[in-house]
Amino acid sequence: QLQLVESGGGLVQAGGSLRLSCAASGSIFSIMTMAWYRQAPGKQREFVARINPGDFSYYADSVKGRFTISRDNAKNTVHLQMNTLKPDDTAVYYCNAVNVGLDYWGQGTQVTVSS
Repeated sequence: QLQLVESGGGLVQAGGSLRLSCAASGSIFSIMTMAWYRQAPGKQREFVARINPGDFSYYADSVKGRFTISRDNAKNTVHLQMNTLKPDDTAVYYCNAVNVGLDYWGQGTQVTVSS
């Protein structure tokens, strides 16, 4: 079992930065592939970034070069550093943990980017 709690969302002006965090409870964090997704109003949830247990990361084209995902297995935490934010980045951001047969989601944190 894994519980995920996101934090760090808020309101920021375009061009600014935010750092999201996802704290995981449970002993299986280190074997999970961790990811961030987002859902804007009226749109489907979309993939943002993921990092596997070996620290290999992958990004959606829309955030490549602006966002950085990282993990700290000692603290059971995954972060999403978001730079050069755009109004189109406005969404609820969700933390996700997956492995074979396992799939967990957090409650989400709101990110609003004003123009």
